[in-house]
Amino acid sequence: MKIKEEKNDALSLNSIELENLTWMQAEKVLENYEVVLIALGARTKEHGPHLLLNNDYVMAEFLKEQVIKVVPVAVLPTLQYGYYPSFLEYPGSVSLKEETFKQVVIDICMSMNGYGIKKFYIINTGISTLKPLKSAAEELEQQGIILRFLNLLEVEKKHDPELLQQEGGTHADESETSIMLHMYPEVVDMNKAVKDYDSRPDRKGLTRNPVGDGAYSPTGIYGDPTLANKEKGKILTDTLVEEIINQIKNLNEQ
Repeated sequence: MKIKEEKNDALSLNSIELENLTWMQAEKVLENYEVVLIALGARTKEHGPHLLLNNDYVMAEFLKEQVIKVVPVAVLPTLQYGYYPSFLEYPGSVSLKEETFKQVVIDICMSMNGYGIKKFYIINTGISTLKPLKSAAEELEQQGIILRFLNLLEVEKKHDPELLQQEGGTHADESETSIMLHMYPEVVDMNKAVKDYDSRPDRKGLTRNPVGDGAYSPTGIYGDPTLANKEKGKILTDTLVEEIINQIKNLNEQ
């Protein structure tokens, strides 16, 4: 890759994955980038009987690959663990403690800040991660570091309200399954997709115990993936990619 001499030429750069460089190359390259990109997706988190444990990881990787074709960023390896306490009753699911996850994010950003980077964007594919990411951003701001991240709940508000038909849900549901049918249809087993939605309000997390405190879900699904299709998935994915690109462009201009 040809390195530009002027940092204000950054918009004409290609994205670069830092792990494929030597430290000497990284030192020179980082002078040309405003934003470091980190994809975040659980590699071991249950997604019902029809989606794989690595669902969020491959989704994050897909989104990252689409985004870096459009906006110039320095890319760190995808974070494979995060704060996902809602799924620990389902074997194979792994969660860091909230404070641990927050501190991991802070430490990564502080490390890169030592090389002059002050802006970070996280392609966040989770919901429970939003709170610790917000807390991390607030702490980093005190150090003059800007952290922005994808909020799936906010992006959902931009969809046509008639796009999804499920009664409700946020996990391995109509939306997430549709996205995976668009991205990687070969890993989705729609024969095992079932509606599993506990509509009782104010439930925290999922539980396999019918008298437990969380939303009862014997399958690990929270929603209705039987309504999913790849056409919806393309619309949802395109919206996500567009939103991420716009947010990074705005961050670049700050």
